[in-house]
Amino acid sequence: MARILVTEELAESGLSALARAGHEVDVRLGMSPDELIEAVRGAHAVLVRSATKVTAEVIEAGRELVVVGRAGIGLDNVDVPAATRRGVMVVNAPQSVTLSTAEHTMALLLSMARNIPQAHAALLAGRWEKSRWGGVELHGKTLGVVGLGRIGTLVAQRALAFGMRLVAWDPWVAPERARQLGIELMDLEALFAESDFVTIHLLKTAESTGLIGKDLLAKAKPGLRIVNAARGGIIDEDALADAIRSGQVAGAALDVFASEPCTSSPLFELDGVVVTPHLGASTQEAQDKAGVTVAEQVLLALSGEFVPFAVNVAAAEASEAVRPFLRLAEWLGAVFASLHDGLPSVLEISYEGALAEHDTRILTLSVLKGIFAAGGTTDEPVSYVNAPQLAAERGVEVRETTSTSAHDYLNRITLRGGSHATAGTVAGGRAEPRIVMVDDHMVELPPAANMLVVRNDDRPGMIGIVGTVLGEAGLSITNMAVGQSPSGGTALMVLATETAVSAEVLDRLGKADGILEVHRVAAVP
Repeated sequence: MARILVTEELAESGLSALARAGHEVDVRLGMSPDELIEAVRGAHAVLVRSATKVTAEVIEAGRELVVVGRAGIGLDNVDVPAATRRGVMVVNAPQSVTLSTAEHTMALLLSMARNIPQAHAALLAGRWEKSRWGGVELHGKTLGVVGLGRIGTLVAQRALAFGMRLVAWDPWVAPERARQLGIELMDLEALFAESDFVTIHLLKTAESTGLIGKDLLAKAKPGLRIVNAARGGIIDEDALADAIRSGQVAGAALDVFASEPCTSSPLFELDGVVVTPHLGASTQEAQDKAGVTVAEQVLLALSGEFVPFAVNVAAAEASEAVRPFLRLAEWLGAVFASLHDGLPSVLEISYEGALAEHDTRILTLSVLKGIFAAGGTTDEPVSYVNAPQLAAERGVEVRETTSTSAHDYLNRITLRGGSHATAGTVAGGRAEPRIVMVDDHMVELPPAANMLVVRNDDRPGMIGIVGTVLGEAGLSITNMAVGQSPSGGTALMVLATETAVSAEVLDRLGKADGILEVHRVAAVP
């Protein structure tokens, strides 16, 4: 019998399933962080929703923890890397709230288009304002979907039934897959320029935070209306308020905010804004599904069986020979994704050297996890479990090859697809990851949290140009590798910087004389 600590309200059906399995279900609601640290001692599992913060300190205190369960999709409140280091499995219920969130998005879309909340409030206040609250039809309008994950796809399918034209931005969806859905893919600026309505379906990452800001809104089709039931912070709320006041944006419907709970905002003062307090998953059905699903995953984890919705991989799931390459594979995926505007239809992964004698399937999962986490366009956390499904949904064919022969390095992992490639190995007694090739330019340096890939003319002074731009921006270069193109004429720099490079600095670098391309590598969590 295991002790299962439940820190927030969970569906009774989920709690009953845990009890029927013979486990002790210890429900303790409203604990402080210090109380949680004490309560987790001796617990084998912890079940939370969104309010409880399962920090590294909590995981460290729970020396007997086997699994942390999150009844929902997001994992912002769980320190997954800390859990992974300790060999604690983290599970969630990724499909439990998908339908409810998609339906809430449609409810927001319709409410905003027809000014339903405003008209309702006026009538309750004794005002018959029929002429003031006229709206617009959805039929014939263009809906821009930012992120074609499960929720984005469900919204697109429902909007199609209203007779809307569908366009989308998602670099990781193959054009053929989009055509099957009746959706036209385009870049983000074009989407905003053509859309009458835009709906956001992204995870909040370093790349997506502030993605929709002043500059993008200024390029939008006049009269645009925006819906966000994904994550707060993706839209710059001050910039959105300014755009609504100026008339550039006609309205917004928001379920999420940069800081929550949010009870005061400049947006609340504007007539064209509809808001709800993060209700996307707040249906009886979604909460029941989340509770039951996460309870099932916890029971599987406690019994040592396969867990479909595990979001991390315990060290025991990879062999001793393969384990040192897990982090490298994820980093290579992130670098590969950062080089692309969108994924190729075929991704080739080759394993060379002694590594090829072992089962490398877990490494392929790590590569895919790095690719889709770096892309940041899916509306659910990317895990070892769902990464292959994301590849299939986006029309990416994964081909694996192995060879016990290796050149230059004892072991090497290489990714190729489209016009880009990257490779890496591990080095030294501590098996530290090394990137050794980018686009067939031989380089060697360890991955870092803040990295740039710069392609430039192969002529004197280029390193100085890059260093000057970064230096003027107050950015220190902590590591650098330079490689020549095999065919000559161009060279490539891979740099690590002490702090993140801003979009403004990236733009300055891209415009510098002799610079051909600049890519910022999304960090692996």
